Amino acid sequence: MKRFMVTGIFILMSAAQLHAYPVYFKEQFYRLFHMHYIQYPDNTMENIYWLEKALAADFANPLYAVARIENELEWEKYRYLFMMHLNLKMIEQYIFLGNKWNKRNAYFYNAPFKEQNLESLKTTEACYKTALYYWNEALTWAEKARERRFRFIDLKEIQFWQDEMFRIEDKTLDYEHTINRELASLEKIRDTFESMDTTY
Repeated sequence: MKRFMVTGIFILMSAAQLHAYPVYFKEQFYRLFHMHYIQYPDNTMENIYWLEKALAADFANPLYAVARIENELEWEKYRYLFMMHLNLKMIEQYIFLGNKWNKRNAYFYNAPFKEQNLESLKTTEACYKTALYYWNEALTWAEKARERRFRFIDLKEIQFWQDEMFRIEDKTLDYEHTINRELASLEKIRDTFESMDTTY
């Protein structure tokens, strides 16, 4: 019986390995990123991990790109848009993560937990400031993708990414404004917590 179980486990493990494939390229790591119905911190951190891997990885051959690429100019614009989009996704994930620790109000009955709340706000601030870093990166890549020589290049499969680029240009997508507003609100809440009397 024991031998049968060991053999069965070995067969199952071998079968599982048959479907595995190595992940090397940006496009592959990007496919591992996915949105969750409920954004638990672990889910968000998993997404951040895959996006960081995607940012650091090389691009796949243009044959395996997310969009149809027919010439070197399209390939160049595609890479700029991809990098911009990855950075925008990083911003979203860090905002989601920061929101998990953000205290929107400093209620008087939270006074006994003042230190824990201040620690939560510190974590939130770190997440938002990291998101600001990725915003500056996204701006750099969006500017490159907007160069005049790319004006008439339309990559239909990633039209949404091109829309993001135009929204950054006309400031209808401005994470810096959003994050700075959140940081200012966070500072007020921190001041309220710090002024709380915890002696009663």
